[in-house]
Amino acid sequence: MPVGSVALLVGMLALVLASAGNTLGYDYHCYEGAAQALRDGKPMYDIAFSVNVGTCPGTYTYPPAFAAVLVPWLSLGGAAAGLWCVAMAACFLAGVALLPVRRDVRWLIVIVAALDWPLLYAVKLGQVEPLLFLGFAAAWRWMDRASVVGGVTAIGALVKVQPALLAVWAIATGRFRAAVVAVVAAVALAAATTLVTGVGAWTTYIELLRDLGGQLTTPHNFAPGAVAHLAGVSDAAAMAIQLASAALAVAALLAAWRYASPELSLQVTIVASQLISSPLRDHYAVLLLLPTAWLVQRGRTWAVVFPLVGWIALFGGTGSAATAAATTAATTAATTAATTAATGSWIAAATVPLAFFACLAVLLWEVALERLPARAATATAA
Repeated sequence: MPVGSVALLVGMLALVLASAGNTLGYDYHCYEGAAQALRDGKPMYDIAFSVNVGTCPGTYTYPPAFAAVLVPWLSLGGAAAGLWCVAMAACFLAGVALLPVRRDVRWLIVIVAALDWPLLYAVKLGQVEPLLFLGFAAAWRWMDRASVVGGVTAIGALVKVQPALLAVWAIATGRFRAAVVAVVAAVALAAATTLVTGVGAWTTYIELLRDLGGQLTTPHNFAPGAVAHLAGVSDAAAMAIQLASAALAVAALLAAWRYASPELSLQVTIVASQLISSPLRDHYAVLLLLPTAWLVQRGRTWAVVFPLVGWIALFGGTGSAATAAATTAATTAATTAATTAATGSWIAAATVPLAFFACLAVLLWEVALERLPARAATATAA
């Protein structure tokens, strides 16, 4: 398994990267563009383009600190995009090596990853999900080390805002030192990069986040509200669905923080962190490999289906171009076939949030199972 699983993953990644063409490092070029703009003294954000178009290159929706850190990477020239994709693959493998599970579970996760479209897609694009996977894996392995949890939370939040939820998890589980380390480290790193980016970059980023959260028509968005909008639901109803989805994720978080063990509540936090905000991309499902490893460790081998659901959206014609074309055709009622294509597209797109919520539901069921022995002991004592 060690040799075969790694060979399978490397082989699949090699095939995907070799056939990527001009999409190799597609998202990396967004980061690169922001870093170049910063180096040249130009604005790194274009809010109107990012919100209304939402595609790369030309749009940057990450914290200013991430662009500042990437400036030295520009020295790699034309090889930068390919090397970044390889680095993301290495981050994923490092994260798997850190998983606090049995060795056979680690190798199984590598095999699943080799067959997991969200991971292959994320590496091809140069997306940061493998880097976040590594951070979450480190926090899981050393969850009782304040320096590790705090450091990972600070770095993750400055790469992408969702990992900041780890600081709240730390407070909820009594890891106050980790939360303090996270806040202090994040503030220190943000202050250091502000010397380069300026305060205005942060205010623009906050404005961008606010506008993105209320946008359900951005291409390649699989958030529940965006899927509802794709299905033809009114804007008001789609936004209500999106808010209800976020509220459900928050309720799951509160329940896990109150009743689950720290390790299980961490898994719930990882999944819910992707559901409480919009947009939701299909390659975010890379992070589902973390709770999948936890469930497989507990004998729930069938949990490998959660990350593999990502293939449905791919073959369901939910790519940004296909979705936009089908939706436009359906809106203008050009043909019945176009309407059918749009319907099939939103059904396939719905499998992405459903995979997250299904995983979340299983984790909450595990919370209930954890509490059964405690309830039995209480009843016996009474």
